[in-house]
Amino acid sequence: MNMYVGNLSFSVNEEDLKEAFAAFGEIESVKIIKDRYSGQSKGFGFVEMPSNAEADKAIKALNGTPMKGQAIKISQANNKSSRSSRRGRR
Repeated sequence: MNMYVGNLSFSVNEEDLKEAFAAFGEIESVKIIKDRYSGQSKGFGFVEMPSNAEADKAIKALNGTPMKGQAIKISQANNKSSRSSRRGRR
């Protein structure tokens, strides 16, 4: 399951997220979205876990918990396919 992780402090890095989510199972990937010019975090990222059950546990346990001074928000991420299909509609 791919999860959206929002409201991240700009000081949170990918290793911080990996450490927090690893307590709930195997991590497939972690990506913090950054501004392409400044390299500054945009305050959100994605964590992918192969097991939906483990991902659900992580969401329930971590959603709303503080990480480096801010309460993080976690939800299941939208599929890339549904996002790309919306782009064509205007």
